[in-house]
Amino acid sequence: MLHSCAIHYPRSTVEMWPDLIQKAKDGGLDAIETYIFWDRHEPVQRQYNFSGNLDFVKFFKLIQEAGLYAIMRIGPYACAEWNYGGFPLWLHNIPGIELRTDNQVYKNEMQIFTTKIVNVAKEANLFASQGGPILLAQIENEYGDIMWNYKDAGKAYVKWCAQMALAQNIGVPWIMCQQPDAPQPIINTCNGYYCHNFKPNNLKSPKMFTENWIGWFQKWGERVPHRSAEDSAFSVARFFQNGGVLNNYYMYHGGTNFGRTAGGPYMTTSYNYDAPIDEYGNLNQPKWGHLKQLHAAIKLGENVLTNYISITTQIWAMGSHLQHMLIPLAQDFVT
Repeated sequence: MLHSCAIHYPRSTVEMWPDLIQKAKDGGLDAIETYIFWDRHEPVQRQYNFSGNLDFVKFFKLIQEAGLYAIMRIGPYACAEWNYGGFPLWLHNIPGIELRTDNQVYKNEMQIFTTKIVNVAKEANLFASQGGPILLAQIENEYGDIMWNYKDAGKAYVKWCAQMALAQNIGVPWIMCQQPDAPQPIINTCNGYYCHNFKPNNLKSPKMFTENWIGWFQKWGERVPHRSAEDSAFSVARFFQNGGVLNNYYMYHGGTNFGRTAGGPYMTTSYNYDAPIDEYGNLNQPKWGHLKQLHAAIKLGENVLTNYISITTQIWAMGSHLQHMLIPLAQDFVT
């Protein structure tokens, strides 16, 4: 079982990275996940930027030095409430292009950028197959939610994405989130508040929760979003109870939308997300501590959970510790 969390390197400063990573480790996390942001790395076509807080190689190296693993979500469409979903603006102006469909112009650009990112990672030995921290990589993002708009062209695009990704030969599995028709051996995964009922489209694939929404993003003029620590813990425990192997919190540290990177309708500069580590790098209690205790409790019973033993038996096997974590939802939890 892996406990993972999202920390987006461009939404914090380089100086903050070591502390954020350490607080994730202290909170009982095993891995850190991030998107790769195309618009930041290629602001002008074929002109790349990997400096400052865009130096994802340094970010992943710091993760490895802390003894943690990593998940790299290349996309290159990210969403993430980021301006234009992470696409560079110049992409829109290429003659004949249609985004995220079976369009050769777009696929050429997507492949060039994906290959660039993979090569940068390979040169730094970042993949687990090279002794690095990256265990998983993602191609595309939540495409299954909109694929019906593209009909047969959308289906063809998904197959092409899988083939293009596999041809990169990174030596670790590729995932597609929210993609029920992900071509094998690509692993389809779940995003949401609860994913206990999710089933991969391949019975041999592990059950993964790539975005367990720890809170929500802030819009101008709306109430500050909040998700209780108890409900987040309930979601995680029930997911692992039902055969899950990886839970990834989105977000664990939301950070800041620097410059003009905030996307979506009336998004604020803050991307705090009610995360366990707040926008400024401080612990958000009781959420951080509550989840830390949950992770410890689940790890105590990992052997039982991975053998699909009744969660009721599991609660008693671990004693009262896990029960106290879930008191507000205990009745729902055991049933």
